[in-house]
Amino acid sequence: MNISNWHSIQAESSDKPILETETARLARLIQSRTPHDGVFVQPIPGLSLGRFSSTGTSLKTFYTPSFGIVAQGTISFTVGQEVYTSSKARIFMVPVSLPITVQIMQASPSEPYLTAGLALEPQRIAELAARMFPQGLPPIQRRSVGYGVDADPGFVGTMTRLVNCLQNPGDSEWIAPLVMEELLIRLLRSPIGVYVAEMGFVDSEVRRVAEAIAWMRDNFAQTVKVEELARLAHMSESTFRVHFKAVTAMSPLQFQKALRLQEAKRLMLSGQIDATTASHLVGYVSDSQFSRDYSRFFGNPPGRDVARMRQQHPVNPTISSAE
Repeated sequence: MNISNWHSIQAESSDKPILETETARLARLIQSRTPHDGVFVQPIPGLSLGRFSSTGTSLKTFYTPSFGIVAQGTISFTVGQEVYTSSKARIFMVPVSLPITVQIMQASPSEPYLTAGLALEPQRIAELAARMFPQGLPPIQRRSVGYGVDADPGFVGTMTRLVNCLQNPGDSEWIAPLVMEELLIRLLRSPIGVYVAEMGFVDSEVRRVAEAIAWMRDNFAQTVKVEELARLAHMSESTFRVHFKAVTAMSPLQFQKALRLQEAKRLMLSGQIDATTASHLVGYVSDSQFSRDYSRFFGNPPGRDVARMRQQHPVNPTISSAE
């Protein structure tokens, strides 16, 4: 397994005492909004907060395009065979929807892992990126499944103000959209801004791959034909395979398998259906093949895995993908 960091870009050095103070403020706010371990969707659209208090906690989940900032602790992300890490006061961003295994690397009951994340909307990014890159995007030399950069006090402070808007419904409605726009502007001005901006340009390779992924998510039970996905992305088949692997760390068929297994697990947990029914709904023909793939992916056969999940998290659907 290839273990590396996110395609990581170092920001300019900043005032560390101020950064520490702002990060600690953000951590306290996140902890006040997360009563126990899990991921909590907030009333502000697109905002989620996470808290986990023990190392080794592992989640198989499906990330949508988003960015987040770690306020406390350390986390690793596994995509395909690639492993990436992010720690306190680091921003991480994924530009396309991805099946990801998340593992908490540093956390404790007294100092849990804490994070705040925000969904990225290509349309809004397109509006801002057109103003910030009026001559178009500069050449992009390297693509990755994710990007990371050191946060500065201004960025952390802006995220803190966004989370603080949750204290007042009026602020959530009227002030939060303005703060979210400021966050996007700061992100676009950061060293990873060009990779964020690329999501907003309809003719970019990342946007084209994202359209193919959207089709796969909407039609996960259908047989994938790579040449058809390439046509959807307006690329040759060979070019599409290269770009798809660059931004997902998987081939299209590997991606579809992960997508089907994630969906089957969700169906079994939320719909109270058995493994055979779930496997057929997501496109498997062979029950035994489904069981083998599921066991390799999640570490346990379907029935045992879902029974364990229901026992561990009977009333907490936000962490229903926990390993």
